[in-house]
Amino acid sequence: MINWLIKVLPNVVSMGWSGDYGWWAAIYQTLYMTFFSAIIGGAIGLVFAIILVISDDDGILPNGKIFWLADKIVSIFRAIPFIILLFVISPFTQVLIGTTLGATAALVPLSLSVAPFYARQIQVVLKSVDTGKIEAAQALGANNWDILVIYMRESFPEIIRVSTVTLISLVGLTAMAGAIGSGGLGNTVVTFGQQSKYDVVWIGTIALLILIFAIQGIGDWLAKRINHADMQ
Repeated sequence: MINWLIKVLPNVVSMGWSGDYGWWAAIYQTLYMTFFSAIIGGAIGLVFAIILVISDDDGILPNGKIFWLADKIVSIFRAIPFIILLFVISPFTQVLIGTTLGATAALVPLSLSVAPFYARQIQVVLKSVDTGKIEAAQALGANNWDILVIYMRESFPEIIRVSTVTLISLVGLTAMAGAIGSGGLGNTVVTFGQQSKYDVVWIGTIALLILIFAIQGIGDWLAKRINHADMQ
C-alpha cells in the first residue's frame, strides 16, 4: 500500500504529516485562520449590523449620522478586494501583531474582510423580521434590549444560514492569505501547483472541499433543527 501511494502520490507522501510544512500544519493553519477570523470578524460584523438596523429611519433608535457613518465604513471595507486589503493594512498588522507573516498575522485582514460581508448579510436578515412583532413588543412595554432579543430570536435560523455562507467564503479567503505567508491548505495547493506537483494540488483541493461540505452540512442541519424546534 505504501509503495503504491509513493508511486501514485509521490509529492503527497514526501510532504508527510509532521513538520512546519507537513499536511497537519497546513490543515491546522486553515482551521486556525477560519475559526478565529470568523469569531473576530463575525463579532465586528454583528455589531455593525445591529447599529445599522437600530439607527435606520425605521429602527428603534433612529440616528441619521450614526447610520451614515456605519454604512460608509461597511461599504468601504466591503468594496476593497481582499488581496489589496492584505497590503493596505499591513502597517496596522505589523503594529498589532508584530509581524505581517504567518497565520496569526492573517487574522487581521481576514477579520476586517469578513466583517463587512457578514454585517450586510445580518443587516438584511434582521430587517426582514416582521415589524408587527416589534411593534407589538413595544406596545407591551419592551425595552430596547428586549427588542434586540426579539430580532435575534426571530431571525436565528437565517443567521445560521448566512453564517454558514460566510464561513465558506472565509475558507476561500484563507487561500489568498498565502500571499503574506500565512500557510494553510490553499497556500499549499498554490505553491505546489506552481511547481507542477499536481498530486498535492488534487489532495489539497479535496481536503478543502471536504471542509467546505462539512461546514455546509453542519450549517444546514443546525438551521433545520432550529426551525423544527420553533415550530413545535
